Amino acid sequence: MKTLMVQGTTSDAGKSTLVAGLCRVAVRKGIKVAPFKPQNMALNSAVTPCGGEIGRAQALQAVAANVPLSVDFNPILLKPNTDTGAQVIVHGKALSNMEAGKYHDYKAVAMDAVIESHQRLAKQFEYCMVEGAGSPAEINLRANDIANMGFACKISCPVIIIADIDKGGVFAHLVGTLALLSEEEQALVKGFVINRFRGDIGLLQSGLDWLEEYTGKPVLGVLPYLHDLALDAEDAITVANRTENVSLRVAVLLLPHISNHTDFDSLRLNPNVDLKYVRHGERIGQVDLIIIPGSKNVINDLAFLRSESWDKEINQHLRYQGKVLGICGGLQMLGTDIVDPLHIESTTESTAGLNLAEFSTQLSETKQLTNVSGECLLGDVRVDIYGYEIHCGVTSGPALSRPFLEFSNHPLGTSFDGFISDDNLIAGTYLHGLFDNPIASSTILKWASHGSFEYQGFDLDAHREAQLDKLADMCEQHLDIEKIFALDV
Repeated sequence: MKTLMVQGTTSDAGKSTLVAGLCRVAVRKGIKVAPFKPQNMALNSAVTPCGGEIGRAQALQAVAANVPLSVDFNPILLKPNTDTGAQVIVHGKALSNMEAGKYHDYKAVAMDAVIESHQRLAKQFEYCMVEGAGSPAEINLRANDIANMGFACKISCPVIIIADIDKGGVFAHLVGTLALLSEEEQALVKGFVINRFRGDIGLLQSGLDWLEEYTGKPVLGVLPYLHDLALDAEDAITVANRTENVSLRVAVLLLPHISNHTDFDSLRLNPNVDLKYVRHGERIGQVDLIIIPGSKNVINDLAFLRSESWDKEINQHLRYQGKVLGICGGLQMLGTDIVDPLHIESTTESTAGLNLAEFSTQLSETKQLTNVSGECLLGDVRVDIYGYEIHCGVTSGPALSRPFLEFSNHPLGTSFDGFISDDNLIAGTYLHGLFDNPIASSTILKWASHGSFEYQGFDLDAHREAQLDKLADMCEQHLDIEKIFALDV
């Protein structure tokens, strides 16, 4: 199996997008390709068919590669739950919570898991397209590195470095990154890609010529700024939204440890919905639906919600017959209390919930990771719904007697999920991705408007496919594809 690694001069340089584009190009060339990221740090994740957890970017890249999700695509996933610590997930399963210093010492062991996954992929695929993390030139993180050059040197694979010209200083970024690598690492770098260029390419040519002469490395292409490219974001939250002629206003509370904000991509892209993220210091304002999203640290995020006085705005919103939806951690916050006796997410053992529904949640060591489907019970007519669960909480109480959905295929034999309040103003569910199904999404949006409007749900799957094809077109047009796929050490 041939392996090519894409590293970036900075975070958000375009590594994830370039790997996704090259995976789709490989599919067009008839190459069986696997995406791979040795170590990923992200709060957005996806569930594989075997019940493992991987980064959202690798899930997108698997779609681009037209292959089922596998835990081997992202053997090490870090999900931050404090400013200095994270849950460490190895081969799809949570290992433990570690502080940054402890994890730094653990990296030597983590490398074994990374190599094990890469070797398994080598038996199944012709090509492996690897994404680095952050920058390879972070001096303080180079010891025991498994995310960038540490991995590339371990398996001896060619490396492309991508830089974002829109931020400015692109030549300094590329030359500086290369200069901070060892001679062995520099030898693995086979070329550069410049991302997000806008303007006259002729005015850039003298800089490209200088870069090639100065470094001895070729520029393999310059990708244009794709203004309307909309793909699943791994970390950064896209707040831009079309608000012309909208009939439904939705507010999502931007919690410090928000997880799986990709739940709301289909709402953001729906031309009939005005979606806004409510940030620190901002008011919720007048909306039709307030969504409390998932969280990797529910107790601390609930304290943050209260410190922003959003709890008071939620209560006022309900008094005026507005709707509230809690998803995963947001569901847990709606109850009477949340208990964390084993300190799974927080040093606080228990806290009072928003007390908007009669149930309580206890966090446990066992994380539930499932892909599920069933029927949504929110409207007058049952409609099909599908999605995935990622949570450590066990929720119980009388309010669950009126569930949000009934499962048809839950791996653990669970029959129902979530709740709908007796006054039909509040609902909650553990299901992520519930807006991705156009029919289910239409039902939820109709509920949010008290049934006064019929909404067309947004088909996110079809949109994603179209965007990946557009990205691949741009790669084929602006990159030296034949040279890239022929790169070797």
